[in-house]
Amino acid sequence: MPSKRAPRRPASRPLPEPSPGFVAVGWVGAPRGRRGELTIEPLTDFPQRFQPDAIVWAGGASYTVRHVRQHRRALLLELDGVETPEQAEKLRGLLLEVPDEELGALGEHQYFRFQLLGMAVVDRDGQPLGQIEEVLDTGANDVYIVRSPEGELLIPAIDTIVKQVDVAGKRMVVELIAGLQHRPYTRPPTD
Repeated sequence: MPSKRAPRRPASRPLPEPSPGFVAVGWVGAPRGRRGELTIEPLTDFPQRFQPDAIVWAGGASYTVRHVRQHRRALLLELDGVETPEQAEKLRGLLLEVPDEELGALGEHQYFRFQLLGMAVVDRDGQPLGQIEEVLDTGANDVYIVRSPEGELLIPAIDTIVKQVDVAGKRMVVELIAGLQHRPYTRPPTD
Protein backbone atom coordinates (compact mmCIF):
# COMPACT_ATOMS: atom_id res chain seq x y z
CA MET A 1 0.00 0.00 0.00
CA PRO A 2 1.51 3.36 -0.96
CA SER A 3 2.30 5.73 1.90
CA LYS A 4 0.19 8.84 2.27
CA ARG A 5 2.12 12.03 1.77
CA ALA A 6 1.34 15.66 2.20
CA PRO A 7 0.39 17.44 -1.02
CA ARG A 8 3.58 18.73 -2.61
CA ARG A 9 4.18 21.35 -5.21
CA PRO A 10 4.79 19.85 -8.63
CA ALA A 11 8.49 19.14 -9.09
CA SER A 12 8.40 20.69 -12.56
CA ARG A 13 7.35 24.04 -11.11
CA PRO A 14 10.01 25.88 -9.16
CA LEU A 15 9.06 28.03 -6.20
CA PRO A 16 8.29 31.66 -6.94
CA GLU A 17 10.93 34.20 -5.99
CA PRO A 18 10.48 35.84 -2.57
CA SER A 19 9.54 39.51 -2.49
CA PRO A 20 12.48 41.94 -2.24
CA GLY A 21 13.57 42.25 1.39
CA PHE A 22 11.82 39.00 2.38
CA VAL A 23 12.81 35.37 2.86
CA ALA A 24 10.52 32.43 2.08
CA VAL A 25 9.70 30.22 5.09
CA GLY A 26 6.85 28.19 3.60
CA TRP A 27 4.89 27.37 0.47
CA VAL A 28 1.08 27.34 0.55
CA GLY A 29 -0.55 24.18 -0.79
CA ALA A 30 -4.20 23.20 -0.91
CA PRO A 31 -6.78 24.46 1.57
CA ARG A 32 -8.00 21.92 4.10
CA GLY A 33 -11.27 21.73 5.95
CA ARG A 34 -14.05 24.28 6.29
CA ARG A 35 -12.25 26.82 8.47
CA GLY A 36 -9.74 28.00 5.87
CA GLU A 37 -6.76 25.97 7.09
CA LEU A 38 -3.75 26.12 4.81
CA THR A 39 -1.49 23.17 4.01
CA ILE A 40 2.06 24.47 4.30
CA GLU A 41 5.29 22.98 3.01
CA PRO A 42 7.87 24.43 5.44
CA LEU A 43 10.94 25.97 3.82
CA THR A 44 12.69 26.70 7.11
CA ASP A 45 14.60 24.78 9.73
CA PHE A 46 12.97 27.01 12.36
CA PRO A 47 9.39 25.78 12.85
CA GLN A 48 8.83 28.35 15.61
CA ARG A 49 8.26 30.84 12.77
CA PHE A 50 4.75 29.37 12.55
CA GLN A 51 3.81 29.51 16.25
CA PRO A 52 0.59 31.33 17.24
CA ASP A 53 0.89 35.13 17.12
CA ALA A 54 3.80 34.96 14.62
CA ILE A 55 3.46 37.30 11.64
CA VAL A 56 3.94 35.94 8.12
CA TRP A 57 3.46 37.60 4.76
CA ALA A 58 1.79 36.20 1.63
CA GLY A 59 0.96 38.05 -1.57
CA GLY A 60 2.01 41.40 -0.10
CA ALA A 61 -0.27 41.15 2.96
CA SER A 62 0.63 40.28 6.54
CA TYR A 63 -1.18 37.57 8.50
CA THR A 64 -1.04 36.54 12.15
CA VAL A 65 -0.82 32.81 12.81
CA ARG A 66 -3.84 31.75 14.87
CA HIS A 67 -3.16 28.00 15.12
CA VAL A 68 -0.64 25.47 13.79
CA ARG A 69 -0.48 21.70 13.84
CA GLN A 70 1.65 19.02 12.24
CA HIS A 71 -0.03 16.84 9.60
CA ARG A 72 2.20 14.14 8.16
CA ARG A 73 5.09 16.00 6.51
CA ALA A 74 3.23 19.30 6.26
CA LEU A 75 1.88 21.93 8.64
CA LEU A 76 -1.72 23.01 8.84
CA LEU A 77 -1.98 26.72 9.55
CA GLU A 78 -4.90 28.93 10.49
CA LEU A 79 -4.33 32.62 9.82
CA ASP A 80 -6.32 35.60 11.07
CA GLY A 81 -8.41 36.90 8.19
CA VAL A 82 -8.52 33.55 6.39
CA GLU A 83 -11.77 31.98 7.58
CA THR A 84 -13.09 30.03 4.58
CA PRO A 85 -11.77 27.55 2.03
CA GLU A 86 -12.36 30.18 -0.65
CA GLN A 87 -10.12 32.70 1.13
CA ALA A 88 -7.49 30.00 1.66
CA GLU A 89 -7.64 29.02 -2.02
CA LYS A 90 -6.57 32.57 -2.98
CA LEU A 91 -3.27 31.95 -1.15
CA ARG A 92 -2.54 28.59 -2.79
CA GLY A 93 0.84 28.56 -4.54
CA LEU A 94 2.13 31.65 -2.73
CA LEU A 95 5.15 31.81 -0.48
CA LEU A 96 4.87 32.55 3.22
CA GLU A 97 7.59 35.09 3.90
CA VAL A 98 9.23 37.01 6.73
CA PRO A 99 11.27 40.22 6.44
CA ASP A 100 14.96 39.41 6.11
CA GLU A 101 15.80 41.62 9.10
CA GLU A 102 13.91 39.07 11.25
CA LEU A 103 16.43 36.35 10.44
CA GLY A 104 18.32 35.20 13.48
CA ALA A 105 22.05 34.72 13.66
CA LEU A 106 23.38 31.32 12.64
CA GLY A 107 26.30 29.41 14.05
CA GLU A 108 29.64 28.95 12.36
CA HIS A 109 29.40 26.92 9.12
CA GLN A 110 25.64 27.43 8.91
CA TYR A 111 23.90 29.22 6.06
CA PHE A 112 20.44 30.13 4.95
CA ARG A 113 19.50 28.34 1.76
CA PHE A 114 18.77 31.58 -0.06
CA GLN A 115 22.40 32.63 0.57
CA LEU A 116 23.61 29.60 -1.40
CA LEU A 117 21.42 30.10 -4.47
CA GLY A 118 23.44 31.56 -7.34
CA MET A 119 26.72 30.81 -5.57
CA ALA A 120 29.64 29.91 -7.86
CA VAL A 121 31.04 26.42 -7.25
CA VAL A 122 34.66 25.57 -8.03
CA ASP A 123 36.84 22.52 -7.46
CA ARG A 124 39.97 22.58 -5.25
CA ASP A 125 42.02 23.70 -8.27
CA GLY A 126 39.72 26.68 -8.82
CA GLN A 127 38.09 25.24 -11.96
CA PRO A 128 34.50 26.48 -12.27
CA LEU A 129 31.81 23.80 -11.97
CA GLY A 130 28.71 26.00 -12.23
CA GLN A 131 26.27 27.78 -9.94
CA ILE A 132 23.95 26.46 -7.25
CA GLU A 133 20.47 26.65 -8.74
CA GLU A 134 18.54 24.66 -6.17
CA VAL A 135 18.90 23.02 -2.75
CA LEU A 136 17.20 19.66 -2.23
CA ASP A 137 16.26 18.39 1.21
CA THR A 138 16.84 14.63 1.10
CA GLY A 139 16.26 13.95 4.78
CA ALA A 140 19.84 12.81 5.41
CA ASN A 141 21.61 15.91 4.09
CA ASP A 142 20.94 18.68 1.62
CA VAL A 143 22.04 18.26 -1.99
CA TYR A 144 23.14 21.28 -4.03
CA ILE A 145 22.09 21.23 -7.67
CA VAL A 146 24.89 22.92 -9.59
CA ARG A 147 24.21 23.77 -13.23
CA SER A 148 26.56 24.91 -15.99
CA PRO A 149 26.65 24.66 -19.79
CA GLU A 150 28.25 21.21 -19.32
CA GLY A 151 25.18 19.96 -17.45
CA GLU A 152 24.08 19.36 -13.90
CA LEU A 153 26.14 18.28 -10.91
CA LEU A 154 24.62 17.02 -7.65
CA ILE A 155 26.80 17.95 -4.68
CA PRO A 156 25.97 16.40 -1.28
CA ALA A 157 26.23 18.96 1.51
CA ILE A 158 28.72 17.00 3.59
CA ASP A 159 32.10 18.01 5.02
CA THR A 160 34.06 15.50 2.95
CA ILE A 161 32.83 17.19 -0.27
CA VAL A 162 32.15 20.84 0.63
CA LYS A 163 35.47 22.30 1.75
CA GLN A 164 34.79 26.04 1.92
CA VAL A 165 31.78 28.35 1.71
CA ASP A 166 32.31 32.08 1.31
CA VAL A 167 28.85 33.61 1.66
CA ALA A 168 30.04 37.21 1.18
CA GLY A 169 32.08 36.25 -1.90
CA LYS A 170 29.31 33.91 -3.22
CA ARG A 171 31.82 31.07 -3.76
CA MET A 172 31.95 27.43 -2.69
CA VAL A 173 34.95 25.11 -2.98
CA VAL A 174 34.25 21.40 -3.32
CA GLU A 175 36.34 18.27 -3.63
CA LEU A 176 35.08 16.07 -6.42
CA ILE A 177 35.24 12.36 -5.71
CA ALA A 178 34.66 9.40 -7.99
CA GLY A 179 31.08 9.41 -9.26
CA LEU A 180 30.55 13.17 -8.97
CA GLN A 181 30.38 14.39 -12.54
CA HIS A 182 28.21 16.58 -14.73
CA ARG A 183 25.25 14.93 -16.39
CA PRO A 184 23.14 16.37 -19.21
CA TYR A 185 20.32 18.61 -18.06
CA THR A 186 17.16 19.58 -19.87
CA ARG A 187 14.63 21.93 -18.37
CA PRO A 188 11.18 20.47 -17.68
CA PRO A 189 8.39 21.72 -19.94
CA THR A 190 6.43 24.70 -18.66
CA ASP A 191 2.83 25.66 -19.26
